[in-house]
Amino acid sequence: MLRVGLTGGIGSGKSAVSSRLAARGAIVIDSDVLAREVVAKGTDGLAEVVAAFGPGVLTADGEMDRPAVGRIVFGDADARRRLEAVIHPRVRARAAEIEAAAPDDAIVVHDIPLLVETGQADGFDVVLVVDVPAAVQLERLTQQRKMAESEAEQRIASQATREQRLAVADVVVENDGTLAELDTRVDEVWTTLRQRAGHGPDTKP
Repeated sequence: MLRVGLTGGIGSGKSAVSSRLAARGAIVIDSDVLAREVVAKGTDGLAEVVAAFGPGVLTADGEMDRPAVGRIVFGDADARRRLEAVIHPRVRARAAEIEAAAPDDAIVVHDIPLLVETGQADGFDVVLVVDVPAAVQLERLTQQRKMAESEAEQRIASQATREQRLAVADVVVENDGTLAELDTRVDEVWTTLRQRAGHGPDTKP
């Protein structure tokens, strides 16, 4: 099994890369998806979030109000650490379960936005970083996600710096070009990962 840690700053297009790797045969474990599961309605994770931040973080339906939580934790390092202490251990445990069920010769990609920030870079065979300049991040967040510029800047500032991510990268995917260019680069990366995993050119991973 080849274990890949995939990361990138907000707005880098990391999800576009992970979906393309999945289409080529990788088993992708998406930490964002798991982070929602572990604080879903009725979970002990959500109960801990409410205990930490109060009932104002719930919607009328009893789900976690993610925008409300975001307003609390972004820009407040202590609050963010309290939230992460609830979510991160549960996400890691669930990711380990999924990985354990994968075939022995699988290429397993752990899609982890905060891989660098949470000190997990040393835990993988390959660290794959999706990289774009900060100006591109800001443009995508304000134009595509319709964030206010101040909020976008705050979200970017709350994560590791571009230099910190690149410092731990084994493979870098620059994603400030066209989708066709991204497809070509992901093909190259997939070939590299298959070689690292010991797969022949005509066999499935």
